[in-house]
Amino acid sequence: MLVAGVDAGSNTVKIVLIEGGSILANWISKTGPNSMKAVEKGLETILSEHGRALHDVHSIVATGYGRNYIPFATYQATEILCQAKAIRKLIPEAKTIIDIGGQDSKVIYADQNGRVVEFAMNDKCAAGTGRFIETLANALHTPLEDMGALSLKAEGEVQVSSTCTVFAESEVISYIAQGLPKPDIISGVHHAIASRVSAMARRREICKDVCLTGGVAKNVGVVWWMEKELGLSLRVPKEPQITAAIGAALIGLEKASPGSHDVPFADARAPEITSFARGREKPKG
Repeated sequence: MLVAGVDAGSNTVKIVLIEGGSILANWISKTGPNSMKAVEKGLETILSEHGRALHDVHSIVATGYGRNYIPFATYQATEILCQAKAIRKLIPEAKTIIDIGGQDSKVIYADQNGRVVEFAMNDKCAAGTGRFIETLANALHTPLEDMGALSLKAEGEVQVSSTCTVFAESEVISYIAQGLPKPDIISGVHHAIASRVSAMARRREICKDVCLTGGVAKNVGVVWWMEKELGLSLRVPKEPQITAAIGAALIGLEKASPGSHDVPFADARAPEITSFARGREKPKG
């Protein structure tokens, strides 16, 4: 049985195909102005690359900001439920999930059975989201993908506002004008986002096994500061940007097998465990 999980996010569309208990393929692309067209293109591309067509897909489960604009989706599900489903399979011992996406950040608390018991979300302000980093990367004239590695070269740190993207951008421009080292400024940017998200996570007790997901989880500088702020090691899936899409596909499998809660899922379980804050200092130079 072939199922598709679609995460129509604010910045990127993520698609995962699951067949026979394993991930067949995944696809990530910019959302652009039209979520539906981006998903259509993605499904057509990923299916054709594997010799399949849309009629071969048993079900399509949509999640993310654009889920209501995918008329051909069989089912819809919230990102919170999808993240919990995916992490339950990928990292079963993780009971706290921190997801930092392009437009919001979420903290999801699960029980021993992987069921969501509570969650907190920041979706009113860009501070604490990927958009915050993207805006300040533009102000620094630095490619977004270079921000993480550059921040680990910081010799010092500057303070950047964690409450308002507009204020933070003004501060960054001022620091540039003062001639402060770019790595120091970038480290301050990452500290700001980590401080805001960590404060949200600490509103209730955090278990020691914490998983970090979302596109921002690929930024080693943010991971470093998150571990520093929380005082523990984070667990990051191999591809943290597609976890909601994985969860959506798993829901599709569950829908196809009513009453089954042990969905076969063979791969992608082993997480990459970060080590940035385990007593190791940032590399110099």
